[in-house]
Amino acid sequence: MIMMVAVWPSASHSEALNRTFMADPVPIVPSHVHSINDSVSAEQAADDYEFVIRQLVRTRVISVSEISDCPKFDLILLGMGPDGQVASLFPNHSVLGENDEWVTFITDSPKPPPERITFTLPVINSASNVAVVATGVSKAEALHLAIDDVGPDSPSLPARMVQPTNGKLVWFLDKAASSKLDGAQFSN
Repeated sequence: MIMMVAVWPSASHSEALNRTFMADPVPIVPSHVHSINDSVSAEQAADDYEFVIRQLVRTRVISVSEISDCPKFDLILLGMGPDGQVASLFPNHSVLGENDEWVTFITDSPKPPPERITFTLPVINSASNVAVVATGVSKAEALHLAIDDVGPDSPSLPARMVQPTNGKLVWFLDKAASSKLDGAQFSN
């Protein structure tokens, strides 16, 4: 089962990338791929997508976390932005506190596009495995704040808030992104 949450309104672009780089090499039944409807409003798309997930949970296609009552995905793969955002969850944005919905939307993204659909933090933190990818020197400071947990702003960084309750968190970093981490050592 592949659930795709793409940046709004470029769901078709993200879907094509996911199919090219992830799904095509793997024999996955097309009916097991669920993409966001990019022909409706962001609010409606989020509602529709949550309905699909709730149906998959109801029919036991997706399991439920014993702790949070959220869907328990096997893997959630995230990228991190230079500001510490993940999954279109931006620092100090009101959706960071969303605990009632599984899927939410924003219409005021601080960077384009303004409308986005995303899983909420409780869903992300209910996954069995979460992988965060961060590359490039532009991510170094946010990565330092997120992983080393220093400074007054680090707890509010969305990347820092990704802490699977009963799962594993793995970071995939390059040398440039990890250059400000405390105790980082690199082999030549």
